Amino acid sequence: MLLEKFYIRGGKPLTGTVTIGGAKNAVVAIMPAALLADESCTIDNLPYIDDVITLADILEEVGAKVSLSTKGRITIDGSTVTDHKAPYDMVKRMRASYYLLGVLLGKFGKAEIPLPGGCEIGARPIDQHIKGFEALGAKVEIEHGIVRAEAKRLIGNEIYLDVVSVGATINIMLAAVKAEGLTTIVNAAKEPHVVDVANFLNCMGAKVKGAGTDTIRIKGVDKLSGCEYTIIPDQIEAGTFMIAAAATNGDVIVANVIPKHLESVTAKLLEMGIEVIEGDDYVRVKGISKPRKVNIKTLPYPGFPTDLQQPISVLCSIAEGTSIIHESLFDHRFRHVEELSRMGAKIKVEDRVAIFEGVDGLTGALVSATDLRAGAALIIAGLVAEGVTEVDNIHFIDRGYERIERKLAGLNADIKRLDDGQSLLKAVSSNVSLIK
Repeated sequence: MLLEKFYIRGGKPLTGTVTIGGAKNAVVAIMPAALLADESCTIDNLPYIDDVITLADILEEVGAKVSLSTKGRITIDGSTVTDHKAPYDMVKRMRASYYLLGVLLGKFGKAEIPLPGGCEIGARPIDQHIKGFEALGAKVEIEHGIVRAEAKRLIGNEIYLDVVSVGATINIMLAAVKAEGLTTIVNAAKEPHVVDVANFLNCMGAKVKGAGTDTIRIKGVDKLSGCEYTIIPDQIEAGTFMIAAAATNGDVIVANVIPKHLESVTAKLLEMGIEVIEGDDYVRVKGISKPRKVNIKTLPYPGFPTDLQQPISVLCSIAEGTSIIHESLFDHRFRHVEELSRMGAKIKVEDRVAIFEGVDGLTGALVSATDLRAGAALIIAGLVAEGVTEVDNIHFIDRGYERIERKLAGLNADIKRLDDGQSLLKAVSSNVSLIK
């Protein structure tokens, strides 16, 4: 099978309206959570991305009945699940598969899954997850890359997270909704997708309160029922398109969003001199020819999201003056810097700090996506650059963005997805559009 690449002819401002899909980070937790119900659940506004497809396959492998539509809907019946073990080869493909630990532990009192895979962006230990499961009464062991958790019964407890962890917060919620008594998670993550998972659990009959604050309380119930639920819009996809509009000096309406979820991104764009207009369910971004310098530090929500650090680094690369980004959450999230440097960016990395000396423009080059959000950054760089940019390893991008090239083409971008073996010599050597 031939690998696919994106070919982008840059220099065209993005214009028009783009509609944002459902939140990837919410759906990869909500899909496993559906197994906790004794009946089927239907989930709408689903992004049709590789992680969703992989997760649907995993759920089927453990015995669930799954019906996945390409039009943003999935039905999951977890009543047929009998296996507390998750398949090794599938789990290794995505990190969010660790939510099966909390789900299967809550459903059966035992769970066994391989240590999860996903993008290599630095150390992401699951020690806080384990701490939470043990506090609920489970015995947890890791042997030969396999995590095994078991409890005669789960009993509610107060759990203080040593660090704010989205994954641990959600996983503990999943295990605790059917535990006996009251569970309190202190120093909980407050991200919108944490709230979305809590709302989904409550839709099934759980009793979760406080999601969106730093203290979440879960009163265990005996039974969860099926429900219909709609996923919130993806704040990271929305932020990616906002940054792309700004970087290309475009004028884009980013529709189907919750503007409050985007406040940290909006604040930084405004600081750089870019106009952002908020509506009830949209934001409009109008770029300028030369953005101002900015300093950014990634933080847990409501701070600036780490998942948008790489995309906004492109904007910093072409801003006036010296911009600084401090990545406080992950230690390997500047791997895209070398690729941006191939395109003419001037960036110096010192530990978790990247220093950007703004340049007048970028130049098209052959670059490789090293992870999901790095891939999004390279697409934005290609949209900005003079000439043609070739982005490979786009399977990373497909994990989290649903046919991003189609949405960009709808905004006047000149981008095409081709197999590695296909030739673009004529397109590259002429002035014709890459879009046919």
